[in-house]
Amino acid sequence: MNPFPEKSAPKPLSTDSLEDSTLKYMGLYPELDLAIEAVDYALFKSISLDLMVKYQFVPVRVFEEKLIIAMVDPLDVLVQDILRFELGRPLSFVGAPAQQIQDVLKKSESGQKILDEAGEALKVQVLREEDIDEEVLDFEKLTDKDEAPIVRLVDTTIFNALQRRASDIHLETSATHILIKYRIDGSLYSASERIDRRFAPSIISRIKVMSELDISEKRQPQDGRFKLRVRGRAIDFRVSIMPTIHGEDAVIRILDKENLTQEFAALNLDILGFSPLELARLRRFSREPYGMFLVTGPTGSGKTTTLYAVLSEIKNPEDKIITIEDPVEYQLEGVTQIPVNEKKGLTFALGLRSILRHDPDKILVGEIRDAETAQIAIQSALTGHLVFTTVHANNVFDVIGRFTHMGVSTSNFVSSLNCILAQRLVKILCPKCKRVHQPTPEELGNNGVSSDWAIGGTFFEKQGCVECAGTGFKGRQAIVEFLGLNDEMREKLYQNAPLRELKALAKQHGMQTLRESALEKVKLGLTNFHEINKVTFREGL
Repeated sequence: MNPFPEKSAPKPLSTDSLEDSTLKYMGLYPELDLAIEAVDYALFKSISLDLMVKYQFVPVRVFEEKLIIAMVDPLDVLVQDILRFELGRPLSFVGAPAQQIQDVLKKSESGQKILDEAGEALKVQVLREEDIDEEVLDFEKLTDKDEAPIVRLVDTTIFNALQRRASDIHLETSATHILIKYRIDGSLYSASERIDRRFAPSIISRIKVMSELDISEKRQPQDGRFKLRVRGRAIDFRVSIMPTIHGEDAVIRILDKENLTQEFAALNLDILGFSPLELARLRRFSREPYGMFLVTGPTGSGKTTTLYAVLSEIKNPEDKIITIEDPVEYQLEGVTQIPVNEKKGLTFALGLRSILRHDPDKILVGEIRDAETAQIAIQSALTGHLVFTTVHANNVFDVIGRFTHMGVSTSNFVSSLNCILAQRLVKILCPKCKRVHQPTPEELGNNGVSSDWAIGGTFFEKQGCVECAGTGFKGRQAIVEFLGLNDEMREKLYQNAPLRELKALAKQHGMQTLRESALEKVKLGLTNFHEINKVTFREGL
C-alpha cells in the first residue's frame, strides 16, 4: 500500500499515512507540506546532518517498513540510488519545497553552522561592559578544525543554546565527566554527550576568561557577565561559578535583549494564555487610579513578563511610569527604567524614595525583599500612586503572611492592596506533533478529577518532532490564581480570619485556584497532567 499515491490512484491513504491535507501532486511524486507535517525527531537524529545538507532531504517517517524521504528533487534517480546505498534500507520518496527543507535542517542545533559555511563567516565578538559597540575579540568559525577544541566547544555550546531557545546553560562536573545541559521552557535537556572530566578545568577557565573572572580562584563562588555579538545581534550573558566536591560548576543565563525587545513590542496580556474571565479582571485592576497590584510566585514563573504586558497596555503619554528593577531585562519605550546597583548603594528602597520625588503616576518595583521597601511601596500606594510589584510566595493567601513576617502593619497593607495574582508557567504541547490520548478512569482519579469532568475535553500527549527538538513541547503559558479585594474580603483580612473562610469567600466571588486553571489547560488539549503536577498540588487526594 502506497501512502503517497500517484495521480491515477483513486485517493490517498487516510489511515496511518501522512494526512491528505499535507499533500500536493507533482508529476509522478506527491509533494509534502513540511509546514504542516511533523518530521520524526528520532529519525532526523539518526541520519548524518552532512548527508542531509549535501543532498537536500529530510526523513519524514517510516511507513510499511519503508523510510519516507522528502527531497527537493524527487525525480533525481542518481540521488535516490546514493541515498539507498548510504542509508542501507528501503526508501520511498516525496517532494518538498526547498525552503521548507532548509527550515527543517536549520532547526537542528548543528544545521545552521553547516549551512552558514557555504555563505558568510559566522563571527562572534566578545564585548566588554564599557565598550559595547567596539569589536574586541573575533572568534573563528565554529566549524574551523584549526580552532582550539575547548574554545570551539564553548562557542558552539553558546551558539546551539541560542538556536534552541535556551534560557540557561548548565555545566555540571561529576567524578568522571562534565555534562552540558540547556534549560528550555523551564526543563533541563542534555546538550551533548558526556565530556571527560579532565577537560572540565579548561572549559570552566574559558568561561571565566570570557567573563573576566579570576581563573586561579577555585574555592570561592564567582559571578560575572559578558556580551557577545552573534549574527549582528548583541546578547548579554550572566555567569555564576560554584565550587563543588568534584570541581567547579557553571551556569550561564542568556539575556537576549534585542530579541526580547522585538517580542515585547507586541506584548500584551492576550498572548500570555489567561482565560477571558481572568483577562477582564486583570485589565480592570491594572487601570485603577491608585493602590497596589501584586504578583507572586517562585523565580522563573513569569511575574516580570506579566507586569511588562500590563505596562505595555496601560502606558500613555499622559502618565509618567517609572520602574526600578534588578536587573532591567527588557526595555519598554515610554517608560523610565532604573537598574538596582547594590554595590554602588542603589537599593530598591533608596531608588524608590528617589522615584517618588519625580512625580510618577505609576511605579513598578521589581521585587519587595525587605521591610523598608515594603513600607515605602505601601505608603506610595496609599498616597495616590498605582504600584505594581512582585513578592515570593506560594499562593495569594501566603502573601499576607510574607508581609507580616517583614514587620508590615496588616491594616496598612490590606488598605493599600487592590489585587493579588499568583502565577506559574506550564509547558505547552507542540501543536505540530502532539497525539490524541484518552485518559483512563484510573489516570483521572490519580489526578484528582472524575470521569464526568473529562466529558467534552480533548486530551493529548507529547510525541516529539524536529520543530520542538524532540521534547514534545514548545513554549509555555501562564496559569493563574487571581484575588481581587473587595470590602468583605478586606474585613475578613483585618479580622485575621481562618484560611478556610478566606478561601471559601474568594471562591464565592469567582476566584479560580492554580490547580483549576491548570486543569482547564489540560482539558483544552494544551498541556498534560504530568506537566501541571510539577507546579500545582493535586487537590482532594
